[in-house]
Amino acid sequence: SLFSRKDFIAVSLQSVSRRRAGALPDNMRENRNMKLHASGEDYLETILVLQKKLGIVRSVDVARHMGVSKPSVCVAVNTLKDGGFLTMDEDHFLHLTDAGRKAAEKIYERHCFFTEQLIAAGVDPKIAEADACKIEHVISNESFCKLKKSINNKDKAR
Repeated sequence: SLFSRKDFIAVSLQSVSRRRAGALPDNMRENRNMKLHASGEDYLETILVLQKKLGIVRSVDVARHMGVSKPSVCVAVNTLKDGGFLTMDEDHFLHLTDAGRKAAEKIYERHCFFTEQLIAAGVDPKIAEADACKIEHVISNESFCKLKKSINNKDKAR
């Protein structure tokens, strides 16, 4: 049987607190084959959000938004470029490739979904945001799709 929202959140948060995204088995990480880990997903998600907000994005914008150093962003950008997720033009603006946009939109969808569900369950919005950022990286694609479908079906039934 399906968990209630309260049970789901309790189980999810316990699971997240016990494991780090990088420590998951390969079968739990769809993006592992493309060498995209949680930190790379966070950078892609940030670039997507900033593109929607600002239109154009530079590394310094990413550093400010994420609260990390410019050298850290430089390393991440080079890794994402090498992986085919990102390009940088001659003016140093960052652009998501099709693969990068797909990965960013997937993680952003999860982030929004879990943030919304946690807030609806009564979690403080700041805590919900932080917890959603953890959950979005560890949940399998199958579990996310079934959970989303289950919640959407319950919402339709109301």
